[in-house]
Amino acid sequence: MKSTIKTIDPSDISTPELYHYLSAAIAPRPICFASTIDKSGNVNLSPFSFFNVFSTNPPILVFSPVRRGRDGSSKDTFTNIIEVKETVINIVNFPMVEQMSLSSTEYDKDVNEFVKAGFTEVKSEIVKPPRVGESPVAFECIIDQVIELGNTGGAGNLVIARVVLLHINEQYIDTTGKLDTAALDLVGRMGGSSYCRANGHALFEIPKPIHSKGIGIDQLPQSIRESHILTGNNLGRLGNVERLPEESEILNIKEQADVKRLLDQVTETPSLKRELELLAQQWLENGETTKALQLLLLNDTFV
Repeated sequence: MKSTIKTIDPSDISTPELYHYLSAAIAPRPICFASTIDKSGNVNLSPFSFFNVFSTNPPILVFSPVRRGRDGSSKDTFTNIIEVKETVINIVNFPMVEQMSLSSTEYDKDVNEFVKAGFTEVKSEIVKPPRVGESPVAFECIIDQVIELGNTGGAGNLVIARVVLLHINEQYIDTTGKLDTAALDLVGRMGGSSYCRANGHALFEIPKPIHSKGIGIDQLPQSIRESHILTGNNLGRLGNVERLPEESEILNIKEQADVKRLLDQVTETPSLKRELELLAQQWLENGETTKALQLLLLNDTFV
């Protein structure tokens, strides 16, 4: 069934409606769990999902405390960083996500969310705000710039934070000295009250086309490009190979046990082509890209 497209002019809908579309579609978003302090020494801890890393040299993180929708007022985090241009950006993982959510409650300004949410305050080494002891990674930051995008409800404030010190819990470092993605067990913000968890079957790998130049989907035979079985992801993986197999390589794939079985058992050409294509798709999803392409090219010879 053909799908239809709903086209929306942002100026034609309310701010809450627009926020829903933006936050649901642009997801998952990493969470900036920012600790700040005001000029009187009051500590604030609050999460923001309009957040990401924007530069390595210099190391720059950017997040946006959005003005409250009901009255356009600024959040305590924004007020604090105007007074004291420092913050610690604490990374959130699954073991602490419920406590993080609790800290987003609109407590009065003099209430310390570290205490309310049960987090451990750890004194920072360079900046004044403390860091979250339970966080797997924390970045001490100096605020380089704040860009106000508006003064009405829903308007963002871009906080450009320069990292001056990193703190990494060593239990999340693998044997090569790098952060272990699976062990980190990070969470991301989705739309509404939904989150996602970067662990288990939710994690997958795609070979990066950095050190090689893939042939591209356009160089695959038309029968493969127009397959009713292969998905766009399958084609993308095939297009990442550096060259098409030689004829001898294509013929050698007949010696694979699964291929020999299908060639012996399936006599009708349409059924055989379908079964071989399904087998190739299975190989693709198991990371056996070269074998899969050889089989698909072999399949293309059956008419």
